[in-house]
Amino acid sequence: MFAALAKSIFGSANDRYVRSLGKYVDAINAFEPTIEALTDEELRNQTEIFRKRLADGQKLDDLLPEAFATVREAAKRTLGMRHFDVQLIGGMALHRGEIAEMKTGEGKTLVATLAVYLNALEGKGVHVVTVNDYLARRDAGWMGQVYTFLGMSVGVIVPNLSDEERRAAYGSDITYGTNNEFGFDYLRDNMKYTREQMVQRPFNFAIVDEVDSILIDEARTPLIISGPTDDKSELYVSVDKIVKTFVADDYEKDEKQRSIVLTEDGTEKAERMLEEAGLIEGRNLYDIVNTQAVHHLNQALKANMMFKKDIDYIVKDGKVVIIDEFTGRMMDGRRWSDGLHQAVEAKEGVNIEPENQTLASITFQNYFRMYPKLSGMTGTAMTEAPEFFDIYKMNVVAIPTNVVVQRKDEDDEFYKNMTDKFGAIAKEIKARQELGQPVLVGTVSIEKSEVLSEFLTAEGIQHKVLNARFHESEAHIVAQAGRMGAVTVSTNMAGRGTDIQLGGNVEFRIEDELSEVPEGPDRDKAIEKIVAEVAEEKQQVKDVGGLFVLGTERHESRRIDNQLRGRSGRQGDPGLSRFYLSLDDDLLRIFGPETMFSRLMNKNLEDGEAIVSPWISKAIETAQKKVEARNYDVRKQVVEFDDVMNDQRKVIYEQRADIMDAESVADVIADMRADTAASVVLASCPPGSYPEQWDVAALKESIDTVFGLQPPVDDWLEEEAVEQDLMIERLQALADQQIAEKTAQVEPERWTEVEKQILLQTLDQHWKDHLATLDALRQVIHLRSYAQKKPIDEYKQEAFLLFERLLVSIREEVTRILMHANVQFEAPELPPLPDFITQHIDPFSGEDDTNDFDAGFGNELGNIEVGIPNRVRGEGDVETAPLSRNAPCPCGSGKKYKHCHGQLA
Repeated sequence: MFAALAKSIFGSANDRYVRSLGKYVDAINAFEPTIEALTDEELRNQTEIFRKRLADGQKLDDLLPEAFATVREAAKRTLGMRHFDVQLIGGMALHRGEIAEMKTGEGKTLVATLAVYLNALEGKGVHVVTVNDYLARRDAGWMGQVYTFLGMSVGVIVPNLSDEERRAAYGSDITYGTNNEFGFDYLRDNMKYTREQMVQRPFNFAIVDEVDSILIDEARTPLIISGPTDDKSELYVSVDKIVKTFVADDYEKDEKQRSIVLTEDGTEKAERMLEEAGLIEGRNLYDIVNTQAVHHLNQALKANMMFKKDIDYIVKDGKVVIIDEFTGRMMDGRRWSDGLHQAVEAKEGVNIEPENQTLASITFQNYFRMYPKLSGMTGTAMTEAPEFFDIYKMNVVAIPTNVVVQRKDEDDEFYKNMTDKFGAIAKEIKARQELGQPVLVGTVSIEKSEVLSEFLTAEGIQHKVLNARFHESEAHIVAQAGRMGAVTVSTNMAGRGTDIQLGGNVEFRIEDELSEVPEGPDRDKAIEKIVAEVAEEKQQVKDVGGLFVLGTERHESRRIDNQLRGRSGRQGDPGLSRFYLSLDDDLLRIFGPETMFSRLMNKNLEDGEAIVSPWISKAIETAQKKVEARNYDVRKQVVEFDDVMNDQRKVIYEQRADIMDAESVADVIADMRADTAASVVLASCPPGSYPEQWDVAALKESIDTVFGLQPPVDDWLEEEAVEQDLMIERLQALADQQIAEKTAQVEPERWTEVEKQILLQTLDQHWKDHLATLDALRQVIHLRSYAQKKPIDEYKQEAFLLFERLLVSIREEVTRILMHANVQFEAPELPPLPDFITQHIDPFSGEDDTNDFDAGFGNELGNIEVGIPNRVRGEGDVETAPLSRNAPCPCGSGKKYKHCHGQLA
C-alpha cells in the first residue's frame, strides 16, 4: 500500500532516473544556438576538436552535451530530422551501456546516432548490430549521412564480402552488420593462421538494435561453424520409411518440451522393422552397437510427428527452408543440426545434404559479453529486464514517448473454436474496411495466415498477406498498411524495420509509382501530388480511429504481442488493438490452466458466441509468464553449458594468438617435447614401481612411434642407478639433438614458420575433435540426474578432464610430427582455412537459426610439405618427394594421406 502511494507521488524508479537526465538535456539544448551558427565546415571540424580534447585527458562524459548537440545539428542538415528531447535521453541511456525501451515510431534508428558518434570519437570502432542484412545496409546508408558529414567513416558487414572488404569495414569508425555476421567473423578469425588474415579488431562498444530479438530470442541457439561429414542419405530414407508406418499408439510426444519417445509397443515394432531392413545388429534396439540407428530413428520421429510443413518449414525449389518462429521469415540456407534437417528432407522426399561436424562455436551471450561496453534498443524489453541484467548486466530504461500514446488496448475476445474465431475476425475486418479503417492482422504461423486469408476471401475482403513466402516485398507492403481500407495479414511483426504510417508512406509511394519517371518538372509535380494525397488520407484515417491491430492468437511471449500492438498509435496517432482467442490456440492448449478450460466449457458457449473478460486476459498472461520462465531456463542452461566451453575456448584462442604473435615458438615446442618425453616414459615406467615391473616393450614402441628414435633402452636398464628421471633426461636430449640437426639444414625463419603452422593446425584439429566430444557429452549428461547428480556439475568435471587430455594429445602430436617430418619449402603461401558452413543451432532441440555461407576454402598445407620416412614408405619411394594431402597414404592403409600419416589439419 505504502509502495503504491509513494510511486503515485514520486513516480517509479524508472521515472526518477529519466527525470535525473533532464539536466543533461538542458545542457545539450543550451549548446544548440551556438552549434546552429556554425558553417558546415566548422561543424565538421567539431570531430577533430573533440578528439583533441580526448587526447588531452577529457572523458567522453565531458564531451556528451556538446557532441550530442553537434549530432542533432548534423542530422537536421543532412536528414532534415531534429532529435526530440526524449531521444536525447535515449541516446544517454545507450551511451551508459543500458537498454533504451522506446515505443514503435519513436525514432530508435536516429537515437543511436548520438551514442554512436560520441563513442566513435575514441577511434576504437563502434558496432551497430541489426537483425537482418536489409536493415544493416539501410541504416548504414541512411544514418551514415550524419557520420560522413561529421568526417567519420562508415562500413557495413553483409554476406559474401571478401576478407579485404570485411577488414576495411571493421577498420571504419562505425560498422553496421548483423549479429550473425559479427559472431561468425569472430569464429573465422580464430581459425586464421596469421594476424594479417584476421578481419576484426579488439572489441570496444556495440549497440544492438531490436536487442530483445537478438539477445533473448536468438540467444537459445549458438553460432556454429561446421564442416561436412560422410553422406548417409540412404540411411535417412530407410529409417523415414519405417517411421511413416508408425501410429499414435507407437509413441508419446510432449509438445511443451518438443520431444518424442517410443512406447513399449513402438520399440518392439521398430526393432522388428529395423532388423528386417538390416539397420541394426541383433534384436535389441538399445545395444551400444545400435546407437547410430537409435539416433536416426529419434530424429525421423521428430521430423514426422513434431515438425509441421508450412509452420516449422516450407519446401521451396526442392529444398527444406526453415521458418523463423519469431519473425515468420524464411531462413534460406539455415539448417537444423544433428541430422534433424536431413530427417525432414527424407520426410519430404527432397535431396538430402550431408551432415556437418562442428569446427567452432559460441553463444550470443558469450560473444556479446566480450564487448567492454554493450547497449541496446527496442520497443519491448521490460518483460525481460531481469534476464538482461542477470546475463548481460544491462539495465532497461523505459524512455517516455514524445507525444502521449492515444491507442486503446481492448480486452481479448474468446471463442469456443478456431472456426468461430476466424468467422468473427472476418466479420469485424469487413466492418472496419467498410468504414475505411486500416487493419493489421497478426498471426503466429504461415498456416494460420493462409487459413485466415481463405475466410477473408470468402467475405470478399481485399487484403495482402505478409509471411515467409513473400518476404521479398515485405517492406513495401508494411509501408502502405496504414492506408484507407488496407487489410494486411502478417506472420509476426517483430523486427520488420519499417513503420506503418497512417495514410501511407510517401517515400515508398514515390519509389513504387514514379520509378520510371525521369527527373524534371513532371516528376516534381507528381511528387507534390503524392505528398498532398498522403496528408489528406492520413487525416481521413485518423477520423475513423487510426490503425486497428487485430491479433488472431496470443504468442507464447508477451513481447511479441506488445510488438504487434506497438504498430498502432505511433507518434500520438489514434489506434486500437484487440486479440481474438479460442480453445484451439496452441498457447492455451499446451500451457493454459485446465481449470479455465473446464469453466468455459461448462458454460456451454453457443456457436459463434464470444466471451470478453479481463479475467481471461489475466489468465492468458499467466500462461505466457509460464512459457517465458521456461524459455529463460532453457537459455540459462545453454549459457551454463557454454560457459564451461567458453573458458576452454578462451585458453585455446589466446594460445593461437600468442603463437601467431610470437617471433619464435621454439621454447613452446621444446617444453612440449620435454613433457611428452616424461609422459611416454612414465606411462610404461610408473612412479613408485621397480625396474623389473616396467613394460620395456611398450616403452620402446612408444619412443619409436612418437619420437622416431631407437635409443639403447636395454643398456640404460642395466645400469645400477637407473631411474625414470634419468631416462626422461636422456630421451629428451636425444630428441633435442635430432631437432637441432634438422634445424641446422634450413634457414631459422623458415623452421620457425614450420613450427608455427604445425602447432596451429594440430591445435585446430584436436580442438575440433574436442568440440565433437563435448557435444556428445552434453547430449547424454542429463542421464546423470537419475543418480541424483547435477548434470551441469558433472559436465564441468568431465569437460575439465577432457581438456587436460586434449592438451596432452596436442603436445604428443606436435612432437610426433616434428620428429618424423622431412620438410621442404616452396614459395611462401599461408595455409587456407578448411571448407566450412556457418550454422546457428539450438543444442537441445536441434533447431538452426542462421544462414549457411560457403567459405570456399581448400585444405592444403600450403608452403610446407611433409615427407614420410622410408620405414613407412615403399622402398622404391623417394624420401623427400612431395605428396598431395588427398592422395592415398603410401603406408598402404587405404586411407587418404591427410587422414593417416599426414594428420596435420
